[in-house]
Amino acid sequence: MFAQLLNIILLSVKLNKNLYKESKFFSEAAIFFAALIILITSLISILPNSFFLDYMGAMIGKIEPPRLAGVIIGGFIGWLLTSGYLFFFGAIMFPSKSTQKNFIKTMIVVGYAHSPLLLNCLILKPSLFFIFGLTYIWYTLTLIVGINQLYQYKNLIKSTFLVTGPIIILTLITIFQVSSLLTS
Repeated sequence: MFAQLLNIILLSVKLNKNLYKESKFFSEAAIFFAALIILITSLISILPNSFFLDYMGAMIGKIEPPRLAGVIIGGFIGWLLTSGYLFFFGAIMFPSKSTQKNFIKTMIVVGYAHSPLLLNCLILKPSLFFIFGLTYIWYTLTLIVGINQLYQYKNLIKSTFLVTGPIIILTLITIFQVSSLLTS
Protein backbone atom coordinates (compact mmCIF):
# COMPACT_ATOMS: atom_id res chain seq x y z
CA MET A 1 0.00 0.00 0.00
CA PHE A 2 2.77 2.43 0.96
CA ALA A 3 4.76 1.42 -2.14
CA GLN A 4 1.79 2.26 -4.36
CA LEU A 5 1.35 5.66 -2.67
CA LEU A 6 5.05 6.39 -3.09
CA ASN A 7 4.84 5.35 -6.76
CA ILE A 8 1.89 7.72 -7.29
CA ILE A 9 3.79 10.59 -5.66
CA LEU A 10 6.94 9.97 -7.72
CA LEU A 11 5.03 9.69 -11.01
CA SER A 12 3.13 12.87 -10.21
CA VAL A 13 6.28 14.79 -9.30
CA LYS A 14 7.91 13.61 -12.54
CA LEU A 15 4.90 14.95 -14.52
CA ASN A 16 4.39 11.45 -15.94
CA LYS A 17 1.16 11.40 -17.94
CA ASN A 18 0.93 7.60 -17.61
CA LEU A 19 -0.17 8.14 -14.00
CA TYR A 20 -3.47 9.48 -15.34
CA LYS A 21 -3.85 6.90 -18.13
CA GLU A 22 -3.50 3.62 -16.24
CA SER A 23 -6.58 2.29 -14.50
CA LYS A 24 -4.57 0.79 -11.63
CA PHE A 25 -4.01 4.34 -10.31
CA PHE A 26 -7.79 4.88 -10.24
CA SER A 27 -8.72 1.82 -8.20
CA GLU A 28 -11.03 1.90 -5.18
CA ALA A 29 -8.14 3.03 -2.95
CA ALA A 30 -7.24 5.96 -5.23
CA ILE A 31 -9.54 8.45 -3.54
CA PHE A 32 -7.97 7.57 -0.19
CA PHE A 33 -4.46 8.05 -1.61
CA ALA A 34 -5.53 11.44 -2.98
CA ALA A 35 -7.08 12.39 0.37
CA LEU A 36 -3.92 11.33 2.19
CA ILE A 37 -1.80 13.51 -0.08
CA ILE A 38 -4.15 16.44 0.58
CA LEU A 39 -3.95 15.83 4.34
CA ILE A 40 -0.15 15.63 4.38
CA THR A 41 0.30 18.72 2.20
CA SER A 42 -2.13 20.63 4.42
CA LEU A 43 -0.11 19.72 7.49
CA ILE A 44 3.19 20.54 5.78
CA SER A 45 1.83 23.96 4.76
CA ILE A 46 1.66 25.04 8.40
CA LEU A 47 5.39 25.86 8.59
CA PRO A 48 5.74 28.04 5.45
CA ASN A 49 2.45 29.74 6.30
CA SER A 50 3.74 30.61 9.77
CA PHE A 51 6.83 32.24 8.22
CA PHE A 52 4.58 34.26 5.92
CA LEU A 53 2.29 35.30 8.77
CA ASP A 54 5.29 36.38 10.84
CA TYR A 55 6.58 38.43 7.91
CA MET A 56 3.21 40.09 7.32
CA GLY A 57 2.72 40.55 11.07
CA ALA A 58 5.92 42.60 11.21
CA MET A 59 4.34 45.05 8.75
CA ILE A 60 0.70 45.23 9.82
CA GLY A 61 0.61 43.81 13.34
CA LYS A 62 0.33 40.38 14.89
CA ILE A 63 -1.68 37.86 12.91
CA GLU A 64 -3.03 34.77 14.64
CA PRO A 65 -2.33 31.54 12.75
CA PRO A 66 -5.28 29.25 11.98
CA ARG A 67 -5.97 26.27 14.20
CA LEU A 68 -4.94 22.79 13.11
CA ALA A 69 -8.54 21.78 12.42
CA GLY A 70 -8.97 24.88 10.26
CA VAL A 71 -5.89 24.03 8.21
CA ILE A 72 -7.07 20.46 7.63
CA ILE A 73 -10.68 21.36 6.87
CA GLY A 74 -9.49 24.22 4.65
CA GLY A 75 -7.27 21.82 2.70
CA PHE A 76 -10.18 19.49 2.03
CA ILE A 77 -12.56 22.34 1.16
CA GLY A 78 -9.95 23.71 -1.25
CA TRP A 79 -9.64 20.22 -2.78
CA LEU A 80 -13.41 20.01 -3.30
CA LEU A 81 -13.66 23.54 -4.71
CA THR A 82 -10.75 23.03 -7.11
CA SER A 83 -12.17 19.69 -8.24
CA GLY A 84 -15.64 21.17 -8.65
CA TYR A 85 -14.35 24.09 -10.69
CA LEU A 86 -12.27 21.84 -12.96
CA PHE A 87 -15.11 19.36 -13.39
CA PHE A 88 -17.70 22.04 -14.15
CA PHE A 89 -15.60 23.95 -16.67
CA GLY A 90 -13.49 21.06 -17.98
CA ALA A 91 -16.02 18.25 -18.29
CA ILE A 92 -19.37 20.02 -18.51
CA MET A 93 -18.83 23.47 -20.08
CA PHE A 94 -15.83 22.85 -22.38
CA PRO A 95 -15.39 19.11 -22.88
CA SER A 96 -13.60 17.48 -25.78
CA LYS A 97 -15.47 14.89 -27.85
CA SER A 98 -13.95 12.02 -25.85
CA THR A 99 -14.22 13.55 -22.35
CA GLN A 100 -15.77 11.20 -19.84
CA LYS A 101 -17.56 12.95 -17.00
CA ASN A 102 -16.43 11.57 -13.64
CA PHE A 103 -16.16 13.87 -10.63
CA ILE A 104 -14.38 11.29 -8.46
CA LYS A 105 -11.61 10.92 -11.07
CA THR A 106 -11.27 14.70 -11.13
CA MET A 107 -10.87 14.68 -7.35
CA ILE A 108 -8.22 11.95 -7.63
CA VAL A 109 -6.27 13.90 -10.26
CA VAL A 110 -6.36 17.07 -8.16
CA GLY A 111 -5.23 15.09 -5.12
CA TYR A 112 -2.37 13.47 -7.01
CA ALA A 113 -1.35 16.85 -8.42
CA HIS A 114 -0.68 18.10 -4.89
CA SER A 115 2.36 15.78 -4.68
CA PRO A 116 4.94 18.50 -5.49
CA LEU A 117 3.65 20.48 -2.50
CA LEU A 118 5.13 17.75 -0.28
CA LEU A 119 8.49 19.41 -0.97
CA ASN A 120 7.35 22.37 1.14
CA CYS A 121 8.68 20.35 4.08
CA LEU A 122 12.10 21.66 2.99
CA ILE A 123 11.12 25.19 4.03
CA LEU A 124 12.69 25.21 7.48
CA LYS A 125 13.54 28.90 7.66
CA PRO A 126 12.21 32.10 6.05
CA SER A 127 15.12 32.38 3.63
CA LEU A 128 13.89 29.19 1.92
CA PHE A 129 10.41 30.57 1.30
CA PHE A 130 11.11 30.78 -2.45
CA ILE A 131 10.66 26.98 -2.51
CA PHE A 132 6.96 27.60 -1.89
CA GLY A 133 6.66 29.46 -5.21
CA LEU A 134 8.56 26.75 -7.05
CA THR A 135 6.41 23.96 -5.66
CA TYR A 136 3.23 25.88 -6.46
CA ILE A 137 4.34 26.29 -10.09
CA TRP A 138 5.23 22.59 -10.13
CA TYR A 139 1.78 21.76 -8.70
CA THR A 140 0.15 23.84 -11.43
CA LEU A 141 2.13 22.04 -14.14
CA THR A 142 1.23 18.68 -12.65
CA LEU A 143 -2.44 19.65 -12.57
CA ILE A 144 -2.28 20.78 -16.21
CA VAL A 145 -0.83 17.41 -17.27
CA GLY A 146 -3.39 15.49 -15.20
CA ILE A 147 -6.41 17.43 -16.43
CA ASN A 148 -5.18 17.18 -20.01
CA GLN A 149 -4.99 13.39 -19.72
CA LEU A 150 -8.22 12.97 -17.74
CA TYR A 151 -10.38 15.05 -20.07
CA GLN A 152 -8.51 13.83 -23.16
CA TYR A 153 -7.81 17.23 -24.65
CA LYS A 154 -5.85 17.26 -27.89
CA ASN A 155 -3.22 19.72 -26.61
CA LEU A 156 -2.12 21.43 -23.42
CA ILE A 157 -3.55 24.85 -24.30
CA LYS A 158 -7.10 24.10 -23.17
CA SER A 159 -6.01 22.50 -19.89
CA THR A 160 -3.52 25.33 -19.28
CA PHE A 161 -6.25 27.96 -19.58
CA LEU A 162 -8.60 25.83 -17.49
CA VAL A 163 -6.10 25.43 -14.63
CA THR A 164 -4.57 28.91 -14.70
CA GLY A 165 -7.82 30.80 -15.38
CA PRO A 166 -8.66 31.49 -11.71
CA ILE A 167 -5.06 32.48 -11.00
CA ILE A 168 -5.06 34.99 -13.85
CA ILE A 169 -8.47 36.41 -12.86
CA LEU A 170 -7.46 36.81 -9.20
CA THR A 171 -4.18 38.45 -10.23
CA LEU A 172 -6.00 40.94 -12.46
CA ILE A 173 -8.55 41.73 -9.72
CA THR A 174 -5.73 42.28 -7.23
CA ILE A 175 -3.85 44.56 -9.63
CA PHE A 176 -7.05 46.52 -10.30
CA GLN A 177 -7.79 46.92 -6.59
CA VAL A 178 -4.24 47.96 -5.74
CA SER A 179 -4.15 50.45 -8.59
CA SER A 180 -7.48 51.95 -7.51
CA LEU A 181 -6.13 52.30 -3.95
CA LEU A 182 -3.02 54.06 -5.20
CA THR A 183 -4.96 56.50 -7.40
CA SER A 184 -7.51 57.48 -4.74
